[in-house]
Amino acid sequence: MHAERRSRLSALERVLRIFTDIRAGEGPTSLALFANVFLILCAYYFIKPLRESWIAVSDIRGLSKMEVKAYSSFGQSLLLAGIVSYYGRLSARWPRRTLITRATLACMACLVVFWMLQPGFILANLPGSGIAFYLWVGMFGVFIVAQFWAFAADLYADERGQRLLPLIGIGATAGAAAGSFLTEQLVRSRWVDSGMLLLLANAPLALSIALTRIADARGPLGTPKHERVRPTAPAAADGHGALVFVLRHRYLFAAALVALLTSWVNTNGENLLFRVVQEGLEQERQAKGITDPAATIGFVRAGTAAFYGDYYFWVNVSALVLQAIVASRLLKYGGFGVIFLMLPTIALVSYSSMAIIPLLWMVRLMKIADNSVDYSINNTARQVLWLPTTAAMKYKAKPVVDSLFVRLGDGCAALTVLVGVQVLHLSTRHFFYVTVALVLLWLVMAAGIVREHRRLVAARSGTAAA
Repeated sequence: MHAERRSRLSALERVLRIFTDIRAGEGPTSLALFANVFLILCAYYFIKPLRESWIAVSDIRGLSKMEVKAYSSFGQSLLLAGIVSYYGRLSARWPRRTLITRATLACMACLVVFWMLQPGFILANLPGSGIAFYLWVGMFGVFIVAQFWAFAADLYADERGQRLLPLIGIGATAGAAAGSFLTEQLVRSRWVDSGMLLLLANAPLALSIALTRIADARGPLGTPKHERVRPTAPAAADGHGALVFVLRHRYLFAAALVALLTSWVNTNGENLLFRVVQEGLEQERQAKGITDPAATIGFVRAGTAAFYGDYYFWVNVSALVLQAIVASRLLKYGGFGVIFLMLPTIALVSYSSMAIIPLLWMVRLMKIADNSVDYSINNTARQVLWLPTTAAMKYKAKPVVDSLFVRLGDGCAALTVLVGVQVLHLSTRHFFYVTVALVLLWLVMAAGIVREHRRLVAARSGTAAA
């Protein structure tokens, strides 16, 4: 039987079997989703380093650069509260491919607007534009990606999703690696102005819309079907909004808390890395004798963009290797619990090391290790987490968890900076000690999610058998 199944595989599917257990007929849609998320992440990493460089020159009197970055992250969570509620209502009214198409087009329009507002283009430096861009990119990064994964999880059933989501995840990490590599090369070589990357990002986003529509029309096995609205009507959530839906369901609420803690820990580390990078650039600026304000802004923007382009490149290359070689095998032989608990375990080791040696080389090295696991193995775990849930949960609750609660974690990180800098005057080492304590709480909550996931899978299996 197994040999017969293998004989029906296409040439494409035989190649894809290197990465996961793919079955006959699953190749074309899987490849479309692979390419789709590749393009989305490539576009995001055209934009993400510019976010860091723009916020680096958005000074606010009385605040350090780390505080400006951290407090801007908190603003993202406030904005997302209204946006995800509105998106949840649209998801019940529009077919999924229409919803994704229109949301992506709105993001493309915003990129054109920010291209016109970039420092030195129309205006020298529009006050607040860097902060506005930082807020928007943060929302784009979680929202457009969460939207794709909700679509992928809805398209595949439990067993098929466990086999194919790790393969699709390779597309995500490959796209992130490609985007960060191209950003670094373009900025360093000066082939294009860094601001032009905002317009270039629209090309992969436009192609991603086409691939979404192709995958949705084909279905998992290429069965043609008409576009339809998913059964995510408010009745499925007992008439309450998306946020209330999450808060009243034990599994969803636990998932939301884990997302918050994951974001809180990661953002603490990113804020501290940003702090050390800016301190290093300031020392370099003084050593080079750069005093002109315009030259200083240009130096800081270019230096920050170059550092983060290189940093994201190594994060994403490492993540690509883990996703391609480790993730699907770890899920197959270790199960959901192993892959879901891996990131907090790695984070515990990483942040403990950074607390002991809080220097740039150690922080950079440990953040590369931490983020590469997050973007590969943990990214797969986050999608498998949703496989035993209903369509209503995927489209109504998942965007809330993956966007609002992620940004609430950023808000908690901002509060950590506020209290740590303004009240307790913590050193970098002490900030890392606080983060280690949060990782321990994260591990406890993640273990609870694993137990609840097993219960849901068993319940769905029993229902299907009946």
